[in-house]
Amino acid sequence: MAGLQARKPVRFTWQILLLQLLVVLVLLGAGIGFAFLLLGSEASHEAGSKALAIARTVASAPGVPAAVAERRSAGPLQHYVAALRDRSNVLFVVITDDKGIRLAHPDPERIGEPVSTDPWQALAGKEVVNVHQTGTLGASIRSKVPVRWQGRVVGEVSVGFDNDVPQEVLSRRLGVFLAFSAAALGLGLGVAALLTWRLRRQTLGLEPYELTGLVSEHEAVLHGIGEGVLALDPAMRVTVHNAEAAELLGITPRDGAPYRELELPTRLAAAIEEGQEVDNLVTIAGARVLLARLRTVRRGTRDLGMVITLRDRTEVETLTRELDSVRGLTDALRAQRHEFTNRLHTLSGLLQIGHTEEAAAYLGTLTEGAPAGEVVEAERVADPHLRALLYAKTVAAQEKGVELGIGDASLVLGRVTDPLRVTTVLGNLVDNAIRAAALGHRRPRRVEVDVLSEGETLHLAVADSGDGVPESLRARIFEEGTSTKDGPGHGIGLTIAARAAAVHGGALRLAEPDSANEPGGALFLAVLPHILAPEVPK
Repeated sequence: MAGLQARKPVRFTWQILLLQLLVVLVLLGAGIGFAFLLLGSEASHEAGSKALAIARTVASAPGVPAAVAERRSAGPLQHYVAALRDRSNVLFVVITDDKGIRLAHPDPERIGEPVSTDPWQALAGKEVVNVHQTGTLGASIRSKVPVRWQGRVVGEVSVGFDNDVPQEVLSRRLGVFLAFSAAALGLGLGVAALLTWRLRRQTLGLEPYELTGLVSEHEAVLHGIGEGVLALDPAMRVTVHNAEAAELLGITPRDGAPYRELELPTRLAAAIEEGQEVDNLVTIAGARVLLARLRTVRRGTRDLGMVITLRDRTEVETLTRELDSVRGLTDALRAQRHEFTNRLHTLSGLLQIGHTEEAAAYLGTLTEGAPAGEVVEAERVADPHLRALLYAKTVAAQEKGVELGIGDASLVLGRVTDPLRVTTVLGNLVDNAIRAAALGHRRPRRVEVDVLSEGETLHLAVADSGDGVPESLRARIFEEGTSTKDGPGHGIGLTIAARAAAVHGGALRLAEPDSANEPGGALFLAVLPHILAPEVPK
């Protein structure tokens, strides 16, 4: 019906509390009922036992058996019974002869009359206890004991308690039991409330259907995306991870393990240690370049830990470096084209104005000198990728006022089978060397590159005239985050180069400083095995 709203369902925690309360009340009710029956039975049994003990005492009291045997219906027996009744708070004490005729009774007028209940079991020598038996004095709990004189039964003693006596005992005991029950109920309610509060806290106040939805979304998001996800609790222990995270990091996280046991990349571990949110953190795991994002998670004021997402940027990084190389080569070609255009214009102008001799001399000058950047002959370096890279880096160095030279001992006879790996290693080393030479204090600014083939292995050496690597950084120069340059975004190039060189057992190292070496700055040496194929003769 319009205008009516569906009733809001009772919260699950309240349902649990009410259910626990109902269970406690049912158990207490059942316990009280059982206790009522048990205590009532025990009170009646206790009253019967007490009546039996009094009857035995009367039956064996001095003078009673003889008086019964002589059927003395008045005098000592009546006085004795009256006194005993006053002392013991019994309803009645009745003594009969062996015919069931009363010899003593609370009502003197009934002495000499037969008893109203069956006396023959007691007169037969048996002790009898009857619960809720009705006689002339009303309903009572009574016991009957035979009276023996000289080996024979001469009568019986009947002792009874009013039915109200066990009820009073039962009331007192039930009062105590109910007091304990009330305390138990209060304790149960307190525990139920505590459990409900803890359940609500553990579930963050979410309802079961909400938790079900979250689990479904969790599975869909965690395993349906192409990014790695790693979640840590406030104590920095692993709580959630997906297969992508394990693959990207090259580890198998164990739920509950501290993050320090995971052998995470240096930059990522440092960011987790600081506990700060980070966007687009570039880090390296194995041969992969990863882009990490760290986010702290809170619900209200409660700290739930941290979530780390990881994206593989290896291909992007590779394409970026290839693009840089192509851009450098393009810039070099553009510069060469501009230079050649100017020279051709000059030559054309000389010919047009008739200065043929000057034009011939100018042409001779052009043929004697090599254009900028053409420093490697095909005979010395057969691989076109290496020649193009060195050509582009030469032009890039000239633009920064640095002279890049190729060592006289350079000789590469084969073709490179993995140009990307060579570009990654040699390109990083040369870029760093050019930057170091440009910022260094030595003059002239110079970078020297040596490339040498040995079968399938390529040897690289890059030296610069910069200020060298500080002693404090030499031992960890290839670690992620270590850089001689200030500011963010540095400290990853050499790490990538070192890991690329390590493929197939290769290596990249920083040589010890030697003042005798030219140009005098840092010297990096790389060995790249299984990267050359023999040159096929034409």
